[in-house]
Amino acid sequence: MTVLDEVSKLTCDLVAIESVNPDLVAGGSGESDIAAFVASWLSDRGLVVESVEPVPGRPSVVGVLRGKGGGRSLMLNAHVDTVGEGGMRDAFRPRIESGRIYGRGAYDMKGSLAAIMVAAAEARRLDLAGDLIVTAVADEEVASFGTSAIVERFTADAGIVTEPTELRLCTAHKGFVWLELEVRGVAAHGSRPDLGVDAITAAGPILSLVAELDVALRGGPRHPLLGTGSIHASLIEGGQEMSTYPSRCLVRLERRTVPGENGRSVLAELEQVIADARRRDPRLDASVRVTLERNSSEVGPDSDVARAVGTSAAEALGSAPEVVGVPYWMDMALLNEAGIPTVAFGPSGHGEHADVEWVECASLELCVKAYLNAAVRVCGQSSA
Repeated sequence: MTVLDEVSKLTCDLVAIESVNPDLVAGGSGESDIAAFVASWLSDRGLVVESVEPVPGRPSVVGVLRGKGGGRSLMLNAHVDTVGEGGMRDAFRPRIESGRIYGRGAYDMKGSLAAIMVAAAEARRLDLAGDLIVTAVADEEVASFGTSAIVERFTADAGIVTEPTELRLCTAHKGFVWLELEVRGVAAHGSRPDLGVDAITAAGPILSLVAELDVALRGGPRHPLLGTGSIHASLIEGGQEMSTYPSRCLVRLERRTVPGENGRSVLAELEQVIADARRRDPRLDASVRVTLERNSSEVGPDSDVARAVGTSAAEALGSAPEVVGVPYWMDMALLNEAGIPTVAFGPSGHGEHADVEWVECASLELCVKAYLNAAVRVCGQSSA
């Protein structure tokens, strides 16, 4: 079986295992079944396999191809959970058409997972000096507790997160901060405006200022690869019933960040928004808090890991990959924060989280070649 055939078949096998994140979709199967499959597959090919399960029933898998000694280690990372099937028909019945594999998770990111598994199996014949570490992680689509737990127990000299990048070398990605903005009013009968304070309408001026903040952010200084940060309102709720002044309005906001921005700076921005709104209405009773923060991430294009992976990809592709930043967050940030210099490189396709999702088979084969080249370059080969 050729590498193309093997990685295509394995991608189909993985897509056929429903692994919807149950924190996204009630009733989703989670990662247990696919983790068992990955663990068995890697173990059968000589890797030392371990399960990491910080949340019961939500395992990640680590497979290590032990080196002969004296080399550096390389970690390959892919997540095993997916979003729900949405409007996709036969989401977990993969099909291959015109060189593409269709199905939920084919692009995001079971094709990448198949590529690192096949690369690890192929690497057995390379006599690597250092360890090659495959991490198939849970929960990337929500809180990334899979990768968070793995980097507490495993480390490496370099890493590749294999999110789909269209065969481009990704050295930077945005972060995000989630916030809850609470506006408090006074409940009263709808006939008593002298007693009631409408928390919902009181939130209006704040939302207008949030829109102005977004315009200012996107018109401000630009990161060379990532552009600017942004902010938007995601969810709003409030009120008790008709004929009652609402005593509370809760707005959930998302602020996308670039290097140099973080939860502290974002919180200060929103506190300033509230202060500006309060100058217009001194009665305004509002507060804001950060509920989740994921940092942006960046490594220099001249860093050792970027040069190693870029050169390895160029050998597979026949030309140097484009160096890019991406607007979404990924586990690359967690690896870099853990002291594992990491970039992203992955296959081509379309439709992450969409009703039509596919990954290009030929790009998966190229990824396998690039990951093998990177393993040789980072881990070295035994002279024995």
